[in-house]
Amino acid sequence: MSLSANKGRLTGAARELSLQWEQTKNYWRDEKAAEFEKKYLDELLIFANKTVVVIEKLDELLKKVRTDCE
Repeated sequence: MSLSANKGRLTGAARELSLQWEQTKNYWRDEKAAEFEKKYLDELLIFANKTVVVIEKLDELLKKVRTDCE
């Protein structure tokens, strides 16, 4: 599987998680929900976005290596 495919899967999964969480917040509105969002989801989505950036950089680097080796 290519890096761009993995990037797409990660982006899609993060987007789906965000959408599902927004729906969940319609029913779960107490302090524990806010704590869960802050402690787990916010951090997870930040790391997912950072990972996407790293994947993009790796993909660029691999393309350069392939070009240099040809």
